[in-house]
Amino acid sequence: MNSSLQERLEAILASPSYCLAEEDTELLQRDELRPARVQLELLKCELGLKRQHINSTIVVFGGTQVIERDDALQRLEAAEAALAESPDDPQRQRAVARAERIVAKSRYYDAARELCELVSATCQKENPCDYVVVTGGGPGIMEAANRGAFDAGAKSIGLNITLPREQVPNPYITPDLCFQFHYFALRKMHFLMRAKGLVVFPGGFGTLDELFDALTLRQTQRMQQIPIILFGKEYWERVVDIQFLADEGVVADDDLDLIDYAETPQEAWDIISQFHDYPALEF
Repeated sequence: MNSSLQERLEAILASPSYCLAEEDTELLQRDELRPARVQLELLKCELGLKRQHINSTIVVFGGTQVIERDDALQRLEAAEAALAESPDDPQRQRAVARAERIVAKSRYYDAARELCELVSATCQKENPCDYVVVTGGGPGIMEAANRGAFDAGAKSIGLNITLPREQVPNPYITPDLCFQFHYFALRKMHFLMRAKGLVVFPGGFGTLDELFDALTLRQTQRMQQIPIILFGKEYWERVVDIQFLADEGVVADDDLDLIDYAETPQEAWDIISQFHDYPALEF
């Protein structure tokens, strides 16, 4: 083969058109391939959960900013030090006030950790993968929940997602059960497909989005019946007035029964176990 033909052959072999479709990431990222990417994202997690024999889950939602007390106190101290340098700065005053509220909510980190240790120790005896804790895989309440399962020596799942500010998975997730998503819709589907219960701790927009997605599916009977537990009634009644929605006639009175409230890990577990007639266990 002469040199010109050899160069032509090398150009053919290097051409993107010659790349196997399954290995052509540039092709897979095209808009026209969105349906294929959606299917892949659905199947990758589905096959991974089946491979690990995950039968059912307990979903835990909550804010990334609700952190362990020691970390929250460090943030408060830093905010107070900054304010001391400029006591009249309204932004620094606001930062201290916000940091104080995060410290006050740090008890929810402990509660999420304790609840998920209780659930995991109760339900993953002798290796059945029932009521496996699943979170969004990030920091805050998500970390606390995965950490509780880790404390019990049990498996837990993290469904992470690509964000403009990259969210790194917390280290307490079972490595083979940590998945990364691009599409929120597919991630939400996997949160609820195997769910036996949903516990929602204080959080922000993302937590509210996930909560109302689940409430809508339960209201419209588009998913299995599960208890939806709001942890911390005082917080949640301030954030969203569900009773007001019923009084205004925009949701049915019966829809109020879709929500339970809990103040302790044991109370949350009792709601779940009684809903499914699961044997009670004191922790």
